[in-house]
Amino acid sequence: MPVRNGAQWLPVAIDSVLAQTLPDFELLVIDDGSTDRTPEIVADYAARDARLRPIRQEALGLVAALNRGLTEARADLIARLDADDLALPERLAQQVAAMDANPRLNLLGSWAEVIDGEGRATGRLTPPSEPQHLRDTLARTNPFIHSSVMLRADVVRSLGGYRRAFEAAEDYDLWLRLSEHGDMAIASDILVRYREHGGNVTVRKSARQMFSARLAIRAAVARASIGVDPADKLTGPPDWRADVGNSFYATEARVFRFLELADPEIAQTAKLSPDDLDAATGADLNHRERKLAQTAIVNLLRRSSRPAAWSAPKLIWRLFTLHPPRALALLFGSR
Repeated sequence: MPVRNGAQWLPVAIDSVLAQTLPDFELLVIDDGSTDRTPEIVADYAARDARLRPIRQEALGLVAALNRGLTEARADLIARLDADDLALPERLAQQVAAMDANPRLNLLGSWAEVIDGEGRATGRLTPPSEPQHLRDTLARTNPFIHSSVMLRADVVRSLGGYRRAFEAAEDYDLWLRLSEHGDMAIASDILVRYREHGGNVTVRKSARQMFSARLAIRAAVARASIGVDPADKLTGPPDWRADVGNSFYATEARVFRFLELADPEIAQTAKLSPDDLDAATGADLNHRERKLAQTAIVNLLRRSSRPAAWSAPKLIWRLFTLHPPRALALLFGSR
């Protein structure tokens, strides 16, 4: 359980783990440089229940905290839970039984109940559980709820754990690699409560997540086709604003340089390239990416000066080719 400044919901998350019907476990809480009451909360729980082992590190980020947990864990199976989510009482018992029944099962997720900041149920997340449907979905997008997964520790460590180059989609990259070395599954049972609250995802964060997901897919395709992972050379998250030359993610960089313009502030000051517009509107964009692209185009239409290659008629035409009904809504204010 990695956490940074999670005092608001951390006690409820910890309580849900300590209430598991499977009593034999160790709860690692990795405090990634918290400055709120998180350290005191963790210390208080650890003093009352020896199953909780607190680990504190400087603020190194989520990937570092996740990998610290992989290093410190002493069990053969590792379950994930975010510090604002909850595990239902049978979660560990059910997942351990399933993993024990199939030694080739390296990755096991579940369905989830969605709750709001007050803990009220607002919906359900039901990703595909049929094996072939799950594999087909994984090739395109991330079907696993990170807080629901259980992993086989030795396999995850042998693959190097989470990779910093895939910031904001480090889990998706790991699932793709795990799928190449064994079985995976999603149980059609609600075993966790996933909290959605007021921590808004900015355009920049959303774009980074989608960019990293595209990189993960491209790396997986390369591993399958040529047996080499081009991402092995990356030491950190790629900068799509930099000159990427002929790198394996050059197309993605051009796409996301444009999608980032969905942030009005960036759209007003960014250096524009017609190639970025062509890449973004000509690419095979998913639903979320198309929405960002259309918002970016509207922001550019409001910009006081643009290159001649980005004329208003051209931008409006691209806006409508992406999704006509939403183009009308964006232009005329109707939603």
